[in-house]
Amino acid sequence: MNIDNLLRANIRTLQPYSCARDEFKGEASVYLDANENPYNAPYNRYPDPLQWEVKDVLSTIKKVPAENIFLGNGSDEPIDLLYRAFCEPRIDNVVAIEPTYGMYKVCASINDVEYRKVLLDENFQFSADDLLNATNINTKIIWLCSPNNPTGNSLQRDEIVKLLNAFEGIVVLDEAYIDFASEGSFSEFLSEYPNLVILQTFSKAWGSAAIRLGMAFASTEIIYVLNKIKYPYNINILTQKQALLALKNVQQVDEWVKTLLAERVVLIQELEKLPFVQHIYPTAANFVLIKVPDANAIYQSLVEKGIIVRNRNTVSLCVGCLRITVGTPEENKILLEELKKFN
Repeated sequence: MNIDNLLRANIRTLQPYSCARDEFKGEASVYLDANENPYNAPYNRYPDPLQWEVKDVLSTIKKVPAENIFLGNGSDEPIDLLYRAFCEPRIDNVVAIEPTYGMYKVCASINDVEYRKVLLDENFQFSADDLLNATNINTKIIWLCSPNNPTGNSLQRDEIVKLLNAFEGIVVLDEAYIDFASEGSFSEFLSEYPNLVILQTFSKAWGSAAIRLGMAFASTEIIYVLNKIKYPYNINILTQKQALLALKNVQQVDEWVKTLLAERVVLIQELEKLPFVQHIYPTAANFVLIKVPDANAIYQSLVEKGIIVRNRNTVSLCVGCLRITVGTPEENKILLEELKKFN
């Protein structure tokens, strides 16, 4: 696959901004190149624009070469950059499963790109053929999320592979919740599929939503394009330092995941005892989607008690559904005690 053939013409010929830290590699004793204030170290200096120290550590943990990693301001930055790189406004389109993470559609609207939705089936699974049938010559990206949000389930791997083999554009697989799933990441197949982009995040299993750090894994050609069009210093030094601290704490993250998975089992077992809970959907994430008779009323009642879940009642295929994040044992107990008051 020649990625250049998929790029917008202006992106293909774009000369990227060259910042001071791009032009010099290594360490120096005197920095007089970037018009920085020489006082208030280390915050007076611009951070590494390509975050190589973080990527090198991340590479060992994720088993993905550093040159195949892009770091963004949350996963939303690479989502937006992919639109800007590959989708010509008012001409190109993208295809996505429905329901799924809402930012794919929001970014399409921001970039003036047609967004084509293909409904999942009753088991919240997709058909590669259905997605392919929704494409045309101007379809540049297909969006998948597995485990999916808000449904919680993992998508069928054979259908993902089928799509990767058949589609001649970019396939984005958002794995924000992969650390909670029994199946492994598709990152091990990056070398086989030059059109695959995988998104992961520090916001979920890593317990670091506040630092706003997302990861994209892809071919070096796609990573080059993302680096070419991103803003020069998109990841600040505070985020990079905190990410490095988090990456030293892999054992703690594993313990958090183990605890949350155990709590997920308990939460589901207790929810099953509530007579008004009509259905609990299978989940491979750190949340549970449940169907109830009156989602709006239950949601509002919980809000009044200071308990916030996500009301998904207006989302496609999720009428009457609430999405509940797995909390601490104490938080889950408080939630369940309030839910038991409903008849």
